[in-house]
Amino acid sequence: MSKLKNYKMSRRAFVGWSAAVTAAAAIPVSRGLKTKTELNKVFAASEGNEVWKSAACWHNCGGRCVNKVLVKDSIVIRQKTDDTHEDSPDYPQQRGCLRGRSQRQQVFGADRLKYPMKRKNWKPGGGKKELRGKDQWVRISWDEALDIVASEIKRIAKVHGNNALWATGSGEITKVLSENGGCTTDYGTTSWGAWFWASTMMGVAEGWDELGINDRIDLRNSQLIVLWGVNPAWSSPGSPTYNYLQAKKAGAQFISIDPKYTDSAQVFGADWIPIRPGTDDALAFGMMYTLLDEDDPKSNPLIDWDFLNRCTVGFDKEHMPKGANPKDNFKDYLLGTYDNQPKTPEWAANICGVEPEKIRELARKIGSTERVALLTGWAPARINNGEGWVQAFSTLGFMTGHMGRSGRMTGVSCHRSSGNGGHWLVNKGINGYPQPENPVTDSINHNEIFSAILEGKFHQKGEGERKANIQLIYHQFNATLQTRSTILQGIKAHRKVEFVVTHAYTLTTNAKYADVVLPVTTEWEREGGLLVGNREILIAHTNIVEPMYEAKSDVWIAKELMKKLGKDPKKLYPFSEKQAFFNELASSTVMKDNGKDYEPLVEITARDMKEWGVKGKPQKGRISLREFLEKGVYQVKRKPGDNFGYIAYQDFVEKPDKHPLETPSGKFEIYCNTIAEESKGGWTEVSPIPKYVPKTRGYEATFVDWKKKKKGKYSFQVFNPHYLRRSHSTFDNVPWLREAMPNPVFISKKDAKELGIKDGDTVLLSNEYGKTLRPAKTTETLIPGTVALPHGAWVEMDEKEEVDKAGADNMLTAPIATGLGTSGWNTVICHVEKYKGDPLIEDAKWEQRIIFPNEEV
Repeated sequence: MSKLKNYKMSRRAFVGWSAAVTAAAAIPVSRGLKTKTELNKVFAASEGNEVWKSAACWHNCGGRCVNKVLVKDSIVIRQKTDDTHEDSPDYPQQRGCLRGRSQRQQVFGADRLKYPMKRKNWKPGGGKKELRGKDQWVRISWDEALDIVASEIKRIAKVHGNNALWATGSGEITKVLSENGGCTTDYGTTSWGAWFWASTMMGVAEGWDELGINDRIDLRNSQLIVLWGVNPAWSSPGSPTYNYLQAKKAGAQFISIDPKYTDSAQVFGADWIPIRPGTDDALAFGMMYTLLDEDDPKSNPLIDWDFLNRCTVGFDKEHMPKGANPKDNFKDYLLGTYDNQPKTPEWAANICGVEPEKIRELARKIGSTERVALLTGWAPARINNGEGWVQAFSTLGFMTGHMGRSGRMTGVSCHRSSGNGGHWLVNKGINGYPQPENPVTDSINHNEIFSAILEGKFHQKGEGERKANIQLIYHQFNATLQTRSTILQGIKAHRKVEFVVTHAYTLTTNAKYADVVLPVTTEWEREGGLLVGNREILIAHTNIVEPMYEAKSDVWIAKELMKKLGKDPKKLYPFSEKQAFFNELASSTVMKDNGKDYEPLVEITARDMKEWGVKGKPQKGRISLREFLEKGVYQVKRKPGDNFGYIAYQDFVEKPDKHPLETPSGKFEIYCNTIAEESKGGWTEVSPIPKYVPKTRGYEATFVDWKKKKKGKYSFQVFNPHYLRRSHSTFDNVPWLREAMPNPVFISKKDAKELGIKDGDTVLLSNEYGKTLRPAKTTETLIPGTVALPHGAWVEMDEKEEVDKAGADNMLTAPIATGLGTSGWNTVICHVEKYKGDPLIEDAKWEQRIIFPNEEV
């Protein structure tokens, strides 16, 4: 038993806490709610030894909101959200959603992992590896657990080399293994899809570090807002939806282009344009053809020729970059000059499912409206061969000139930057821990990580085939087995290697298929930290409770593992976790009122450092350390006309010669040779200009005979909307959310009728990669020929039938990399049928994954 303080909770306390949170769940929440009697006193106890603390809402949601908890006797008895100031459109509160409000069900859930544990039938080298995922668990001490992990790292590295060690995702263990000879890593486009690389090569922003849309206050100047694959009401709850509503209030009209009629479309009163997944570029080509066909600079100006001529290369043969074949220009491709296929609305409609006249209507409206915001999410680019969509969407913005001006923008609008682009007004500091270089250069694309284990080879980007011999999987801060392509293949890979170890605070999919599981603390049990929200805020969270049971932080585990490996932990961790948190606070910055320069955010005194027991220098700042941690957020106060407004690409569009872009031409590149050359070292070659390519496992692949429109075995397309029950896969184990959001598969009423499926029927989705079950939710708000399977459900395998009962979307995704290495989560095809076995029990009634339930704590 560890000598460190253990979190102890009696059964009586647990029952009392459960009753308290159940009562709190009934408290009504609205945007106008403000608790007047709660003064956010973090460090001073109130009556009854109760204290409000700023708590992390640490899951990777686009809302990034303020979360606070009321703590009494080390138990959280209530939660609330931002009430640090009065709510207003210019200065909105950062209000949390149902996911954040259920956070305590994660921290204090009955399924928390209590102790280090190993698989019963594990032995050095693997033991009965086929039992991973279904074996019993045995409680062990931290000392034994770390001995096992260290000895397996040493043994496998000695026998097979450090390339045989794979540290998944990113985290502290990558640093430890890098210091111990190195390890194989992985990479991919994850959420971004093709926006990850292709966009920046063209000169446009990818939507995370660099933002290509105007700020939220300028959004109110848009007359027309096109949401193309964007659903902030689900993917970015909190302020983004509120910001869009201010634009609606100012008079903006909305159009939603999406396979599903989304909650956002309903809230904004948008015109819905149903579209087949993965065919967005076909629609864009049909629209751009219409612009070119109907444009008359004098009587019917639809194209911004001035913008095209000054700011782009590659549109027509007169504006091609040096060395390029003039015939490869985009205008001639649209017209079909050389391929004899004009990209007419009729041609596009055959692919995307939008009627030709509707395509023309869309083009005319976007081309003739003065101020348009063309906003896309990453989702339409999370497809195979997705680079073409990024190129086409950007080119639509170039042709219409909806960039670089007030109320006019074209770019990615999602996650933390949904509806609010611009330079960061508040910047998170750094903890100061060293970052060692990894001597191993093997880095495997997400699409190939499991096949690399099973087949012993992978494609090293820019080089070619390399051999692989992965024998150890170390899962850090990620959900790799759950959220990468082809879960069945991943399970087989996990049952092949010699050792699997996972950090987890509940029995996640990664943990379930491991040999050793190390229980980690949640953010509520750590020293504290900072979360980057939208560009105007920085969120601080503090320690809420002592570590529960025997859970330890990732840093503690890394330090202890280094000792077991014979390394000095002070080399990577020369100071405490408290000092690291303090360093982050001290080095955070905020933009000055002049809108250009930055200054320290937090004011720190000698007294602060003495109280904290840390080293540093006193500094002036915008907000005191104490106030920042009490409030839990610093927010820059905005108003129209201030110095913090942002118009994306404004300087370049006004004076391209004086403010060139970081492309070979210094301009937006419709003809982008960089993409074409880079793709030669990737998986499939990408054209330098936007071209329509039938997507691998896309709409065309649902037909056995495309010309005769004869459907094949896998006749349905599957796409994966982000769902309010989860943030990616996080929260899927929370009973409240399981009850509130049942997680069906959405299917159109037309298709359901043809298949004899009714609401609530259990449906089997299958293809050559796997099978999964879900109850049906029939709807008129989904384009026929598709099913919407919400992203992130924790796989629950029926080993005998080899079918997942939870609706895990990656049971069906294919391990295919295309183009530059994009992951094609939304290009999936499958067979849909009414299930003939026993119907599913509601998820909310499933037993939780509770280990050692009868042991006293």
